[in-house]
Amino acid sequence: MAQNNTEVTKVAINDIGTEEDFIKAVDSTIKNFDDGDLVEGTVVKIDRDEVLLDIGYKTEGVIPSRELSIKKDVDPDEVVEVGDTVEALVVTKEDKEGRLILSKKRAQYERAWGDIEKIKEADGVVEGTVIEAVKGGLIVDIGLRGFLPASLVEMRRVRDLSPYIGQKLEAKILELDKNRNNVVLSRRQYLEETQSEVRETFLSQLKKGQIREGVVSSIVNFGAFVDLGGVDGLIHVSELSWKHIDHPSEVVKVGDKVTVEVLDVDLDRERISLSLKATQEDPWQRFARTHVPGQIVKGKVTKIVQFGVFISVEDGIEGLVHISELANRHVENPETVVKPGETVFVKVIDVDLDRRRISLSLKQANDSVDSASEDFDPALYGMPAEYDEEGNYKYPEGFDPNTNEWLAGYEKQREEWEAQYAAAHDLWEEHKEFVAKEMERAEASAAADGQDEKEEKVEETSNYSSETTSSGTLADSDQLAALRDQLLGE
Repeated sequence: MAQNNTEVTKVAINDIGTEEDFIKAVDSTIKNFDDGDLVEGTVVKIDRDEVLLDIGYKTEGVIPSRELSIKKDVDPDEVVEVGDTVEALVVTKEDKEGRLILSKKRAQYERAWGDIEKIKEADGVVEGTVIEAVKGGLIVDIGLRGFLPASLVEMRRVRDLSPYIGQKLEAKILELDKNRNNVVLSRRQYLEETQSEVRETFLSQLKKGQIREGVVSSIVNFGAFVDLGGVDGLIHVSELSWKHIDHPSEVVKVGDKVTVEVLDVDLDRERISLSLKATQEDPWQRFARTHVPGQIVKGKVTKIVQFGVFISVEDGIEGLVHISELANRHVENPETVVKPGETVFVKVIDVDLDRRRISLSLKQANDSVDSASEDFDPALYGMPAEYDEEGNYKYPEGFDPNTNEWLAGYEKQREEWEAQYAAAHDLWEEHKEFVAKEMERAEASAAADGQDEKEEKVEETSNYSSETTSSGTLADSDQLAALRDQLLGE
């Protein structure tokens, strides 16, 4: 039997050389670096407290979560993802546990310092996101933690810095000290340089009396600043509202869109004075336009003085009930009639718009209504009414007095009229209830004093019901009374 002398084929060849050559070849695949060097690697694992980075070393590098970002208390999953290529600085090549400790934050810091120094030398501008509000200013992420003092955020000092968090800002570099890890920024300087020409052009076009749209940019104790489109103007606290306010935040807040009137433009000092209330109707003028002497209004007692009582009849508007107009009897002390905070019904006696004074009467309001009567004049309770020269009521547009019907096509006018009528009727019903309670209270007080005022008051109210009607009122018109009955479903 023939022997098989075929040689075995070689499957491996020692092309490295000696054992020493082999060790050298293995070492050549491992990166050499020292503490403080910058290395690059791939994220292979993310834990809650650390991130593992493969940099081609014999062991994976560890980046503690605090070394991931210049932001504090970050979630590693929000900073990196598995597979990301990351640059890191070698903090410790081998700690007590034999781990390679790295820092992404410090690598970013080293790179950023070089860039920031170049920008500073070129008198350039840095851009970053506000990541934190601290005492005295903001922290801006410009690759490292830049400090932006509150006094340098805008053209004037900003009190509330919280709205800036998350915003991207541009700023100039004021101070740079690597040894102290100190970078001070100024957005105000950047704004001054970039807006100087724009501001001059804008101011030259701005005229007193103009109406402008703007956005509230900041609030201070003495007023609110409004951005008119790159240039800010001030609304003094006295120009924010027609009524008295203690602080501007009662009227506006940062970010509000407002319509303002230009009160003054000081080109030399580059200051713009604005008014918010000037674009709104004066509540005194509105009251004088919508109320006439003889009308009944509801109000609240705000202040009691020796000579009478002040009543708030609208927001920011007060009228005076003189002590002689509080009751049909002699009053020594107004507090025996009303109390602070009490809701009352008063009659408008006079409106002096120039002196901003309103004269009111409580006793005339009470005498003008009979709680048991159904005679209702909506004009007395705020419903607009017009009369001709002879004192006859002028019917609303679209209403036919001959048929007591509304004409087709006047649905909007009818809806408005009915709403006004219903509001006046509700106020009348409230007033009757108020007078009834006042009479009960007066009777109880008289009984306690051993007096009998009941018959006198009944006589007074009955006299009113037979004597106080006058020509030309809404209630006297038979045709409009029919319309009233139709509206009320009677």
